[in-house]
Amino acid sequence: MYMRHLSFLLVPACAAWLGCGAGGEPGTSQELQDGQSHVGRDTTGGDGTWIDVPVTEGCSPDGGTPTGDTVLVTSTTRFHTAVGIAERIDDLSASPPEVLVPNGAIFTRITGSAVDGGYQFSGVPSGAYYLKAGSSYVVTDERHVDIGSNRLGRPDTAFSTAAFSPVQLNLVGLAPWMPWQSNSVPGTALQVTSKQVDLYGGVDILDMDPTGQTSIVSAGSQMWVGTGPMPVFEADKGDRIVVNQLQPMDAGTLPDGGALAYTTVVRSLEMGALDFTPDGVTPMPITGVMQPVPMAEFPIEWRLPRYTARASEVHPTATPSLPYFYVTAAAHGLSDGWVGYSGELLTLQLPRGASYDFTRRLTYGNPFPSSWDAVGAVQYSFRTLQPIPGIPGGQSYLTGTFVTYDRLDNLVAQPLQPRVSPPRELSIDGVPASVAREVGTASPVISWLPPTLGSVGAYRVAIYRFDPETLSGGLSILRFYVPGSVTQVRLPAGSLASGNIYFLRVAAMESPGYDVERKPFTYGEPLPFSSAEAISSFFTTP
Repeated sequence: MYMRHLSFLLVPACAAWLGCGAGGEPGTSQELQDGQSHVGRDTTGGDGTWIDVPVTEGCSPDGGTPTGDTVLVTSTTRFHTAVGIAERIDDLSASPPEVLVPNGAIFTRITGSAVDGGYQFSGVPSGAYYLKAGSSYVVTDERHVDIGSNRLGRPDTAFSTAAFSPVQLNLVGLAPWMPWQSNSVPGTALQVTSKQVDLYGGVDILDMDPTGQTSIVSAGSQMWVGTGPMPVFEADKGDRIVVNQLQPMDAGTLPDGGALAYTTVVRSLEMGALDFTPDGVTPMPITGVMQPVPMAEFPIEWRLPRYTARASEVHPTATPSLPYFYVTAAAHGLSDGWVGYSGELLTLQLPRGASYDFTRRLTYGNPFPSSWDAVGAVQYSFRTLQPIPGIPGGQSYLTGTFVTYDRLDNLVAQPLQPRVSPPRELSIDGVPASVAREVGTASPVISWLPPTLGSVGAYRVAIYRFDPETLSGGLSILRFYVPGSVTQVRLPAGSLASGNIYFLRVAAMESPGYDVERKPFTYGEPLPFSSAEAISSFFTTP
């Protein structure tokens, strides 16, 4: 029986648009490694119900420009497809946004009223206020904020409740299947995506050892999905599945003489249009003849010591962890930013703590249309082993990450090194956040200083609750998006529960195209994008 290798513990920062998995060799991971991902897709709290605004190509509602003490909040979901962009105005009535105006240590809460296309708030004084949408807050002084997001696929896509599906595999024309050996010498993997609906996932073969095989017939395989609930496929709307085979490629040797390989797409298949409603029981058919894909070559010069020298900026006790380099596909191009996720074209992982200049020429395969751009992603995570409050001898790793995304050609045109560094002097109520302690209040002030490297346009503060029973940090419970001129946030009363364990990450972001005050939830989509995180130790609430 073939099982996906569980190689490391993902930290609890899985983004909403990628499911948390157990990990695995590059190419079968359900997200970018160490819990990082290229976009923090936040929900606005709306139920996605359509209201009386027609879906049109490239058209947006005209709600007017608010003036004076009025704030208008809209939520526009933009669906990206091969034939254009359709926009939908979301109904926010199920979980309406709120405005909180800071007044010293307290907030004045202002509720809005539904208007055509959004929510309107009156009596909002000039200056910065907190806009609450779901579990996220945006610090802004703008009079019109759109809390919508970009998505891949048809706007009328129906979704099931299933995140996994049994699979009936019948594939021929594969490159000879190679087993996983180590993180530095990964094995063959199968990924699935679609050009018509929002889908990214992978296939685990559970009922046979496929080593050496060039054809696979399996009734005991399973597909996991990293984009949330699986879409319903409708043949009359042209819905298809793309199957990619990622294969290890030799990358020479490591400084210690060990072998190094990376994975890239070498064979691909786009199946015919199909009808399929995932229910977790009925097998999805994945059949056909895999075909070779076009290959391209590029150089990288990765200056790893530039990252490792900044370990203490992440946390005073942090040490270098895992460096990764990816090439991914940007569905339908980058004219509106990097939207959604369609799997990896190439994945390279270097050994933990690597600190040397890494220069190579790499080859990657790309089965997608020439109109789809290739995006390069480089990241280096750092970790610190922290004692768990209330558990004698209990410890858990907390991680922070440097990440840069850019068009592949732009990224590799210069050495790979940090473009921005972490915020400095991260504090909770004036006490260094690296000091494990019980904070004095359940609504503390998180503060920091600007980083020494980069031109910061925004910060993202993410707070996580740690569950001592499962030893898991789970998803972030609170997120704050603030402009680069702001270096502190006060947590509104009731944000943190009494007697709980928390930790936080503050990311400094350099992304010239990102407008955090007007369109906060397009975080990570405009390229280039770079961020670097400072992290706290555990803290508890009274």
